[in-house]
Amino acid sequence: MSAITTARRLAPGLALATGIAVVATVIGRFLPVVGAPVSGVVLGAVIGLVRRPSDVLKPGITTASKFVLQLAVVLLGAQLSLLEVARVGVESLPVMLGTLVICLVAAWLVGRALGVVGNLRTLIGVGTGICGASAIAAVTPVIGALSVEVAYAVSTIFLFNVAAVIVFPVVGHALGMSQHAFGLFAGTAVNDTSSVVAAASTYGTQAANFAVVVKLVRTLMIIPIVLGLAWLVGRREQAAAAVAASDAGAEPTSAVRWTPRRVFRLVPWFLIGFVITAAVNSTGVIPGPVHPAIATVAAFLITVALSAIGLSTDIAGFRRAGFRPLVLGLVLWVVVTLSSLGLMAVTGSF
Repeated sequence: MSAITTARRLAPGLALATGIAVVATVIGRFLPVVGAPVSGVVLGAVIGLVRRPSDVLKPGITTASKFVLQLAVVLLGAQLSLLEVARVGVESLPVMLGTLVICLVAAWLVGRALGVVGNLRTLIGVGTGICGASAIAAVTPVIGALSVEVAYAVSTIFLFNVAAVIVFPVVGHALGMSQHAFGLFAGTAVNDTSSVVAAASTYGTQAANFAVVVKLVRTLMIIPIVLGLAWLVGRREQAAAAVAASDAGAEPTSAVRWTPRRVFRLVPWFLIGFVITAAVNSTGVIPGPVHPAIATVAAFLITVALSAIGLSTDIAGFRRAGFRPLVLGLVLWVVVTLSSLGLMAVTGSF
């Protein structure tokens, strides 16, 4: 497919998302407490509910909700240095690891109590604890989750992503959080990159910069989680294969080997781009006066992406997900929120 053909295929959906983002940006200027990203996702959701996007619009909307957002995250790296990335990562580690462990334990306990099946419980747990749909996508092939389980998990996670974008800035203002504190809160308690960026951008530029770095470090937790799940699944499959081989009188098969290349592929490209951009900025190549322009472009791209995500809201998917997965998602969302606030208080991060 040629570049011109691709551009024509993506143009209608991208144009719609961009148009909504322009309106949302104007609204955000008049209602800074709400902000452009939240306005974009709400406008997009309302338009999507009134009339579902046609097949002509869907390719561009999908590109806007994913690639445009990822590009915005890369541009946010121009506001930071590698030294700052490392410092923020170390500073946020206790709260980040604490919320992750608490979330995974709660997912296992609450999921069992609600009768949510194993794979779906795992997907919602890692999606809430790490980074939403990205973590779900990384874990799915490892545990062999069914497509319907993935759809349930993504629908559940998305619902509380939208809730976090709307509710968290209100909570932050009510608690009198600083930009620094809210960035840590959003980076550790919101489960999807788009929602982290949207919520933190609504609160302020410094909060957004800090939250993205926290989210960067948190997303890297995909690697040990996936490796741990692969080891557990591998042991289970190897045991089953050994039993089957013993019954058949054959040699058991060996487990999958995790090479550095396979591990590296678990890290999303835009996070690598974020680090590279921060590294370039650390050298002083990017002039200081250019930084505000880059931040403005990144903020608008975020609004475009959130507008597209709003257009993609699948209410029918929420209905299909049923009651119990939604309850599990709600409980985990509350648990992560409260544990993040509690650990921040204990560590003096407010």
